[in-house]
Amino acid sequence: MPMEKERFKKLFPHLSDEMETEVSSVKIEGGEPPAGNRKWEGYDPDVIDFIRRCETPEQALQVIEYMEERGEITPERAAELRRQLSREGLRSFGERKESGFYHKSE
Repeated sequence: MPMEKERFKKLFPHLSDEMETEVSSVKIEGGEPPAGNRKWEGYDPDVIDFIRRCETPEQALQVIEYMEERGEITPERAAELRRQLSREGLRSFGERKESGFYHKSE
């Protein structure tokens, strides 16, 4: 059963905002951003990136359902991700990405 958009927003407000906006809300004043912050410039996170932000398998399933419902991934890809999650676990997608991962400079 697909997750409703409003429920997803309540469970994942920041992720929902990030998925729906095309322009970053980060405003840099006073010239160019530091070089380290440009690493991810223009990068469009995929379903794996969002799954890696999840803390529980249930959250990952909700992300998969939401992305499938929006047409971001095919039903076949969604089934493949669900199988991997079920058989290999949440961390099989990679270590957890903390909040602000894309804003950290190296």
